[in-house]
Amino acid sequence: MNENNQETSPDTTDSKQEELLSRREVLRGALMVGCSLFVPIALFSSSANGADSIAPAIKKVSKKSVMYQNQPKGEQKCSTCMNFIAATKTCKRVEGPIDPNGWCVLWAKKA
Repeated sequence: MNENNQETSPDTTDSKQEELLSRREVLRGALMVGCSLFVPIALFSSSANGADSIAPAIKKVSKKSVMYQNQPKGEQKCSTCMNFIAATKTCKRVEGPIDPNGWCVLWAKKA
């Protein structure tokens, strides 16, 4: 066998593992955003089709499910997100108290 195939430096392995984790985070985030966009469409389309009941409020999700963290991700932080409610330090879409400097995959820039 070729020596290059047998030996892998620890630095290379660590960087590949970090790269894989990063891809997983991106894919999970994309899935969460896609699902969060689908729910309102499904709720509003049923009422638009003549449904007799009023659509229920959108249920908040857990911090863990949206990879919430108490630190910003670059320029992105809860205080600059359209879902953040500054008066109560809560989020329209995530359960519990929210740190203004936090971040999650549902972050969307305020208009």
